[in-house]
Amino acid sequence: MAIHDATPGTDHPGRTRDRRMGLALKFVQRMLAIRFGITGLLKLTGPIPDLARLLGWPGVVPAGLVRFIGLAELTGAIGLVLPARTGIKPALTACAAGGLGVLMALATLFHLSRDEKGPLPVTLGLGALAVFVAWRQTRMTPSSSEI
Repeated sequence: MAIHDATPGTDHPGRTRDRRMGLALKFVQRMLAIRFGITGLLKLTGPIPDLARLLGWPGVVPAGLVRFIGLAELTGAIGLVLPARTGIKPALTACAAGGLGVLMALATLFHLSRDEKGPLPVTLGLGALAVFVAWRQTRMTPSSSEI
């Protein structure tokens, strides 16, 4: 029977990998929170004509929808960082990330319906990152009964 070499000060490879994954997850969460926070705030408060010139699509959908999307992005951004930061209901971070993933899937379908290929790499990339965060958070959250 072999005994593991547990030299003091060295980490087990699994723990090092977990630590790196945790750091990557935090980085992605913060990057998504910044991106969705800024764009959500712009869509929530910016003049519709300016948004239409900048993005195109806000000029062809009701203003209320643009504002709702902005609110969804802003609350999703807050949900990516606040629960973990405060320690209150950290499982909600996975819900926020999942919601942003759904939002990006819907944005992808919207742009496809308008035959707009330019925004697709952004919506698909952000959606994939949001789904990654949701998936990792569900694996890291101690209990889903906390929700």
